Amino acid sequence: MTSDPSPPASPRPTQLQGRDLRTVLTGVMLALFLAALDQTVIVTALPTIAEDLGDGAYLSWVVTAYLLTATATAPLYGKYADIRGRRVALFLALGIFTAGSVACALSPTMLALILARAVQGLGAGGLMAVPMTIVADAIPARDRGRYQGYITSVYALASLAGPVIGGTLTDFFDWTLIFWINLPLAAITIVVGWPALRRLPRNERRHSLDGLGAVLLIAATVAMLLPLTWSGNSRGWLSPTTLMLFAAAAALWAGFIIRLRLASEPLVPVTILRNPVVAMGALGAFFSTGTFIALTVVTPLLFETLRGYSPSQSGLAVIPLMIGAVAGATVSGHGMYYLAHYKRVAIAGLGWAMVGSAAMAAAFVDMSGLTLSLALGLVSLGIGTALPVTIVSIQNAVEPHQMGTATAASTFFRQFGGAIMAAIFGAILLTEAGQGASIEDLGAHVDDPAGLIRAFRWIFAIAACTLGLALISLIRLEERPLRGG
Repeated sequence: MTSDPSPPASPRPTQLQGRDLRTVLTGVMLALFLAALDQTVIVTALPTIAEDLGDGAYLSWVVTAYLLTATATAPLYGKYADIRGRRVALFLALGIFTAGSVACALSPTMLALILARAVQGLGAGGLMAVPMTIVADAIPARDRGRYQGYITSVYALASLAGPVIGGTLTDFFDWTLIFWINLPLAAITIVVGWPALRRLPRNERRHSLDGLGAVLLIAATVAMLLPLTWSGNSRGWLSPTTLMLFAAAAALWAGFIIRLRLASEPLVPVTILRNPVVAMGALGAFFSTGTFIALTVVTPLLFETLRGYSPSQSGLAVIPLMIGAVAGATVSGHGMYYLAHYKRVAIAGLGWAMVGSAAMAAAFVDMSGLTLSLALGLVSLGIGTALPVTIVSIQNAVEPHQMGTATAASTFFRQFGGAIMAAIFGAILLTEAGQGASIEDLGAHVDDPAGLIRAFRWIFAIAACTLGLALISLIRLEERPLRGG
């Protein structure tokens, strides 16, 4: 088994402060917001897009193509950032994302739009992974947790504002504007970030990028996510296509693992993967953040189908879900600064979220709309406490020149967990409700309310189990002193 050939890292450089720090953070937050916004801004525009371009049967691929490529490429950008530097990696991702946005706006057919969204996702993978690495370069580990609340706020704002922006631009102007607006936002990011990022500490190492490993990782991720995203509706779980894709995914993952063991400079160094803090932190992020992402996908449908809310009303109803995660991340992040045993807040929070999810599985039917909304907020409050602990612990456990690779691996596990759990939750909804088309159709007509009640009971029960697995991962996570303390 090979190890990372890079030389030992030099002492940690002086961190940014004052105006320099604020400018860098503004630039990376804008980049994060761009990638997160395009996950949600398109949702309310989909019916109009199908009407204009036709081929509505393939409409779900407009969302899926972006998700697949963004998730699969995150580790690739992390390694590239460690080799060539954070600024080069970030603006390469921004350039690809902007080119994809232009292609989306100019797409004459549904197929062209799907392909353009895949290109957009190729850039979005870097816009999600590299900013987290830049934050790690700019802020000591002991202080870093306090800034995770801002990062969580970016995702929450994108989740809340995306559907509103998309619907407004589509209703009053043209759906292509949801892609054109990325150009001025990208320009602002460049103007703010390009000079500011010159001031970052330099930790990169000049080594080769494992192209074969990158191809295997991307192919394995896509092959695994494809059947998870469509088998609950358009294809059966035991269909030949689904089984063939799962078999291909297993073979590709095996090939990727073999490549990691044999390559002289693997895409993710074995020393990082064997680090127990990285392993437990990645598992904790997979289950906790994955559960949160999946809940944000399905809970609006609960309000629409079983409470009779309109899409805009359901959007308002899940605001506590977003606010709770931001509040939890903020409290836990500040705890990392003040507490030597910084895991305790997150352990308590995940325990609270696990119990809350189990309670909702038993009693959500009897809750009023307001009570249900507040209960979701309390569950997400507990989940949010795990967000800064998992990422900062992983970054604190590796050398500065490995920060990009380790951070991107954490980003990959978070996104991958969200994709898998959202697909599982969606499949449960479609199966129990007897709906054969797509999860989007559930909001329009409900064939079996009793089936939906059973489905959401299962969803909250499974959420309690996955949060329990996240709790176990966090308990087993080694609590190392934070650098900069």
